[in-house]
Amino acid sequence: MRKVGTDIEVIVVSKTPKSAARILVVEDETDIAALVAYQLTREGYQVETASNGAAALDAIRRERPAMLVLDRMLPGISGDEVLDTVRSDPAMVALPVLVLTAKRDQQDRIKGLELGADDYLTKPFSPRELVLRVEAILRRAYGELKPMAGGGKILSVGPLRVDVGAHIVTLDGVELRLTPTEFRLLQTLMERRGRTQSRVQLLSEAWEIDSSLANRLRTRTVDMHIRRLRGKMGAVGDWIETVRGFGYRFQERG
Repeated sequence: MRKVGTDIEVIVVSKTPKSAARILVVEDETDIAALVAYQLTREGYQVETASNGAAALDAIRRERPAMLVLDRMLPGISGDEVLDTVRSDPAMVALPVLVLTAKRDQQDRIKGLELGADDYLTKPFSPRELVLRVEAILRRAYGELKPMAGGGKILSVGPLRVDVGAHIVTLDGVELRLTPTEFRLLQTLMERRGRTQSRVQLLSEAWEIDSSLANRLRTRTVDMHIRRLRGKMGAVGDWIETVRGFGYRFQERG
């Protein structure tokens, strides 16, 4: 383990090809930070840790990681503020984020997802579950996404183009900076063009959330992410139609 300043330390290994993925773990409890770093390092990832929000933002701006594992309860700048900053900055908006929370109630978990987290994990957690969730988020963000109908790699409707393999969305040739969740929502809607998708279906595809939590999340969380996605899509944002009382449908308009 190599120290970098007072708030950040880096663990680098080269066991597997995963070592190309650098993960920033932001956690002020040293034992939890050490546990997370140890488990992810064992899997072959590069791991950097930060003990507060300010150090985390400095680390992200210095060298963007492949993913952020973020505790919500941090001294000074809270985890929620870090997440809000990440999601508000065009240079960081697409960074995948797994939120750690000590609170077990659904409202707290809902809050983390509404702020733009890609997934959450409640303390205490199983080390194996941590690794599986990290792998799932990285898969959704950078590759090995579910194959599209017809086996193609490109979804194209009018000026909107989704390169699934490269995880790039362009509008009139200009790249849109989407979060992994927004990308997955758009991909799902475009793959099922013209067919209405319920909020529960969209949660299952974009977040891989079980039905018990989906019923609580579906009204606010999906609507909020769709609203953000529409805003980034500009003039074609209204191609994502609201089907009142059910969900959403992607339909090109002339």
